[in-house]
Amino acid sequence: MEHSDSKLCIILLSSGGIPVTSNPELTLFSYEILGLVGRQGAAPHDLLRMAQRDRMLAWAGESQYYTEPKRLADLGYLAARREPGKTRERTVYSLTDKGLRALSEWAQTPASLTPLKSEALIRLLIGDLVGDEATRRSIGHLHDEITDIEARLDDAERRAAELPHRERNLRAVFAFLRGYLDLHRELIERVEQDSAELPSR
Repeated sequence: MEHSDSKLCIILLSSGGIPVTSNPELTLFSYEILGLVGRQGAAPHDLLRMAQRDRMLAWAGESQYYTEPKRLADLGYLAARREPGKTRERTVYSLTDKGLRALSEWAQTPASLTPLKSEALIRLLIGDLVGDEATRRSIGHLHDEITDIEARLDDAERRAAELPHRERNLRAVFAFLRGYLDLHRELIERVEQDSAELPSR
């Protein structure tokens, strides 16, 4: 039973193994880039800044926000143009008809629960190997992270009105992320409670 439970945890925490698209050219990250480019277009630096600003959705490496738009442009999902920048020209991408069609087709498919990448859950998974006290201390540090991310979400919600075509859906996303933070609070409390109930050594 122990090995079966561990396998289930590994499946849930893995970053692969569950298909998210039937189009072999596009990944979940591809759709994220197409969505971030959106109606107004964006340069790679803009895409990276948008993802990093709120932290919770910045799950790809920095370089991918530069290489993926170029790949999508080569495939015809984005169009690239050169515009003056602050110090030099920059490449700005815009959504093509093919890109919009790909998003529309994907939107018609059932959503799936993608694998969850969570450092906190992995730390719990190894708790019996490294000790309860080390696990409790490390999980406790999430308090500061939660406070930081909540402040970023507050700022993002204030800025949502600047995107009236997306405001309603953005607010739904922010509500989901706040719920995700609440789950981490519950996790911290659970770990601290379990630690307090352990017999003294």
